[in-house]
Amino acid sequence: MRAADVIVGCLEAHGVKRVYCVPGESYLALLDALFDSPIEIIVCRHESGAGFMAVAEAKLTGKPAVFLVSRGPGATNGSIAIHVAEQDAVPVLLIVGQVSREERGRGAFQEIDYGQFFGGMAKGVFEVFEGHKIGEIVSRSLRLACEGTPGPVIISLPEDVLSDAAGEVVPAPIPVAVAHHSAGDIARILALIDAAEKPIVVAGAVLRGAKGAAALAQFAEALRVPVAVTWKNQDIFDNASPLYAGHLGFGNPPKHRQVLASADLIIAVGTRLGDVASLNYTFPSATEPKQKLIHIYTDGEPIGKVFRADFGLVADPIAVLSELALNPKVVSSARESWRSSINDFVKGFQIFESPEPEDGVDFGRVVVSIAAQAPPNAIITTDAGNMSTWVHRHWIMTPRNTLLGAIAGAMGFGVPAAVSAGLADDTRMAIAFVGDGGALMTGQELATAMQYGAKTKIVISDNGIYGTIRTYQARLYPNRVSGTDLANPDFTAWSKSFGALVVSIALGDDVDAKVKEFLSHDGAAVLHVKSSKEALSAFTTLSALG
Repeated sequence: MRAADVIVGCLEAHGVKRVYCVPGESYLALLDALFDSPIEIIVCRHESGAGFMAVAEAKLTGKPAVFLVSRGPGATNGSIAIHVAEQDAVPVLLIVGQVSREERGRGAFQEIDYGQFFGGMAKGVFEVFEGHKIGEIVSRSLRLACEGTPGPVIISLPEDVLSDAAGEVVPAPIPVAVAHHSAGDIARILALIDAAEKPIVVAGAVLRGAKGAAALAQFAEALRVPVAVTWKNQDIFDNASPLYAGHLGFGNPPKHRQVLASADLIIAVGTRLGDVASLNYTFPSATEPKQKLIHIYTDGEPIGKVFRADFGLVADPIAVLSELALNPKVVSSARESWRSSINDFVKGFQIFESPEPEDGVDFGRVVVSIAAQAPPNAIITTDAGNMSTWVHRHWIMTPRNTLLGAIAGAMGFGVPAAVSAGLADDTRMAIAFVGDGGALMTGQELATAMQYGAKTKIVISDNGIYGTIRTYQARLYPNRVSGTDLANPDFTAWSKSFGALVVSIALGDDVDAKVKEFLSHDGAAVLHVKSSKEALSAFTTLSALG
């Protein structure tokens, strides 16, 4: 077999169902090998779109997802997805073409040193110079992407290597090493919880999926501990639960921060506790937390990196929570009162109240209507920007939902993610929320949805500004608008040109009726919302910023 055939065999052995790509001459042999494979090739319109689709699939399935790009410009275009995969701890494999072995190191056309380029973002960068080693490297890369803290891995393939003879053996998948805990670890955690009056869980992305969500819910109910979820992970815990303590991200109001700060024990589970998850290093506070801190994660590297932990445990968070849940407790009235005080605030914060702007539709009103009418198991994807704040604040999610967003804050994620979700699971509705800025970065992937029959639903908030940047600009440089205005195309005509159904909402329209028309369409559809600038986000108005 050719090296290219071994690569495909390895992907098949690891259960890869599809690859996302923008084709290039540097890996034509690999495309040829895929011709006879059951692996589906999803041809995208831009390498960033291909990469974002892979990131979204990996988030959705918990398994490594693969995208292919050509050398040089293809690699640089796709690099944003590698940054997101690293920041979001997502297992992604990028297979990238390279100049031939003879040309390597000579500054050839489109040559890049991928070790230097990706080295600060990827868990590993492997360049293959001998075809007979390719199976070993692909299997190792797919394992590495999942082990410890998940993340991206890059394989660079000089184009002539792909045609090398590589033997007839396809390596079997390499099992991922799993850290274990002891009975003593469980006893120590239980003792710290028992000693606390106001414990709280901070739950992160490792708990994504049915098993993680179930373990978290069982633990919280058994020990009556409130649960706060990290940025863009609301779907791992029932937002209507009396144990829900809210969402840790951007824009948490002062009162919420004050209530959380009164905790005396933080149980951080399945999160690296970065700046967003810790409310900019205040919950817990760096480097000496005001509360006792238990930190449970799959990898020892983040534990103790910023915050001194009273107990750090490298283990499978799902297994630990499941065992802790076998030790139910009758808790004090003080703990129940603490739980209630947090949840009362969260319930009030979830209620939508419109400022009734006069310059366009309040986008929050649209989000609330979609949340009420969408299927209860909808997949929700969010792009970067203010429009996502209404989703995070007002969509009362449960583990039946799946929320896909770039924690790294990359614009352009929303549309490709929804296309990928629609392809990966066609039994569920995938709804993208995207601003006008993000829509014009990767919205052309609507063409990919149409080509492969994904019934993606895209909601565009069109307010003619880069809203998030305008928020900061208004705070720091009031009345000095510079570089944040947008002159947009006719999004209705633009969407129709792809062949999708288009529904538009303007000031004075019946929002619920328009949303019903949009959601009921059996195919790809775009909801174009002429949004208010004044109603800038779920947390503030433009005039309030001065």
